[in-house]
Amino acid sequence: MSQPGTLILIMAIAVLAPLLSYALGRRLPVPLVIFEIVLGIVIGPDVLGIAHHDATIDTLSDLGLSMLIFLAGYEIEFATVRGDTLRRSVRAWLAALALGLGTAFALSGGAVTKSFVIGTALTSTALGTVLPILRDSGDLKGRFGTVMMAFGAVGEFGPIIAMTVLLSGSGHPGRSTALLAAFAAVTAAAVCWALRPRRPWFADVIARTLHSSAQFAVRFVMLLLAAMLGLSHAFGLDTLLGAFAAGLLTRLVLQGAAPESSELILGRIEAMGFGFLVPVFFIVTGIDFDLKALLDGGRALLLLPVFLLLFLVVRGLPVYVLAPRDLARTDRTALTLYSSTALPLVVAITTIGLDEKALTAGEAAALVGAGMVSVLVFPLLALRLRARSGSEVTAPPRPVSGTESW
Repeated sequence: MSQPGTLILIMAIAVLAPLLSYALGRRLPVPLVIFEIVLGIVIGPDVLGIAHHDATIDTLSDLGLSMLIFLAGYEIEFATVRGDTLRRSVRAWLAALALGLGTAFALSGGAVTKSFVIGTALTSTALGTVLPILRDSGDLKGRFGTVMMAFGAVGEFGPIIAMTVLLSGSGHPGRSTALLAAFAAVTAAAVCWALRPRRPWFADVIARTLHSSAQFAVRFVMLLLAAMLGLSHAFGLDTLLGAFAAGLLTRLVLQGAAPESSELILGRIEAMGFGFLVPVFFIVTGIDFDLKALLDGGRALLLLPVFLLLFLVVRGLPVYVLAPRDLARTDRTALTLYSSTALPLVVAITTIGLDEKALTAGEAAALVGAGMVSVLVFPLLALRLRARSGSEVTAPPRPVSGTESW
């Protein structure tokens, strides 16, 4: 199929996926991302073979990944996850990284770059996938929600930093660390600027153009994103770090300058992201998914359950051990399951691994496949555990439909 035909097909799937998610969500909560990737696999070369993307669609997919990480950065509220809970979450992630790198090193037979890719992927948490489920079940409020936000935030922020240091194209972790420190210094200066009170004219321009064609706030946010992407590229770092930093900066600027309009502005950014760019990224991921390598009955298929188990062991075990002591055992188990849920960053990391030729297509398919299973299974088990124990649930769990893609 030609490029315009493939793009039309991708957008048709982007429309069909939420309809399927809504229909099935009445019985079983299935995140939208699963439908997008699976339908991408169906139209890809290993099933129907009718979708073939080129440089234009690849560019849209890369923009979708940047927007995905940008929105992940915006989602994190570090003000709510400080103190002992934050310290425990950082220690749990560092323990997971050490365990993940060691396990991946053993699995890969000592291949350093492959170990970095697999080990980092095993430490991620799909906070954006988990948050809507927690919100709809009523678990986001209260002590459990605060703890989950802390562990989930570090589970997204940590792998992005690790990707920058360990998976940088420079191949020199020491140099990457120095560049990261320089980038962090520039970002810290930007944060100080973002925290300064904005002049009245700034908020006034936002308010006056919010419902006009000027859309100053949206354009300003896009400038922040482009600037941070360009800055990370100039430092030779992965652009995903720039996207994440842009999300953090955007939250600070909007809540400081126009707190009454920040949610409306975010809604318009999400409309661009989740309405167009992010679905393109996940559907293209499905098109590129090597189903044949996964189902040929060889090593790749055996690796899928191994990776699924490793998500629980590598990411989940340190979370269970280091979770705050005031949580009941059932809540600690649910926290472990939620924290072990991984997919968006797994997709991003395996994409980099394939680009660096550190992973085979079968290994990448097994990792992404395990992430898809974790999104399907782990949150559902955690919901049932919390419902049976009656822990702090302020609203009865109900099916999740129409939630964010990631």
